[in-house]
Amino acid sequence: MASEADLQRRRLSLYGWMLIAPALALMTVFAFAPAVMTFWESLFSRGTRRRPSVFTGLDNYADLFADPTFTKVVINNLIYSGITIPASIIIALSMALWANAKIPARGLVRIAYFTPTMLPMIAAANLWLFFYTPGFGLIDQITGLFGIGPTNWLGQPQTALGAVIVVTIWKEAGFYMIFYLAALQTIPPDLKEAARIEGAGRWYYTRRVVLPLLMPTTLFVLINALINSVKLIDHLFILTRGGPNDASKLILYWIWEMAFAYFDGVHAAAMTVLVLAALGLAAAFQFFVVDRRAHYR
Repeated sequence: MASEADLQRRRLSLYGWMLIAPALALMTVFAFAPAVMTFWESLFSRGTRRRPSVFTGLDNYADLFADPTFTKVVINNLIYSGITIPASIIIALSMALWANAKIPARGLVRIAYFTPTMLPMIAAANLWLFFYTPGFGLIDQITGLFGIGPTNWLGQPQTALGAVIVVTIWKEAGFYMIFYLAALQTIPPDLKEAARIEGAGRWYYTRRVVLPLLMPTTLFVLINALINSVKLIDHLFILTRGGPNDASKLILYWIWEMAFAYFDGVHAAAMTVLVLAALGLAAAFQFFVVDRRAHYR
């Protein structure tokens, strides 16, 4: 017969499985199963009524790597991520440090910083579409005061992606600020008082105490920013539709375009699998490498 310790261990194990069962069921239905089905679909050819799909292995992936649009979209997304992620984090941290300080109308400052986040994606994109309108938009009205002529910010390859990047930073920095603001309020005030007694200045205290204590929050924000950088699609519909000449086309928009504009579901599935694989590698790196160094000791 099993000992009392074994029975207790089994009860605890059963209790644990019962706790995670609802979340595991939802993840299976809405995440794991669709991912497996997408991978399976990516291994078949594009089927029609007259010519049903057949198993082709990795041919769809080879087609993607041979497509110049694939290279263009990946480079666009790398540039987009490489600018929006650090810029949003730095601006969010700066806003949080200021909004957490003892300044007049601190509540209004926090509301002003967070207001862009509350706007729906489509509304924010339409607002910036007005700002970018050549000759009549707010940006050209301001630059016109300095003698600079109208610029088609969204209609030329040199500026289209940069214009989208500006909108994203403006929209997301306030959202990330909330996490930093919450983390700053958990730092014991005794640490600041002790640093002041030891003669540490404000910059030294921020660099040596505050920033290390904020590393777990920074890691959390970094993962969210990375995920958001590959799922932008709302702004592109309103602002550029990936143009001109694919200058602002990003990964998720291209996946949607292949699947629903060109009805090429198999190549869209292959691209989705590549995105999931890249995010999985990033998550593994975060879990096994970065997370162990993110906590202050």
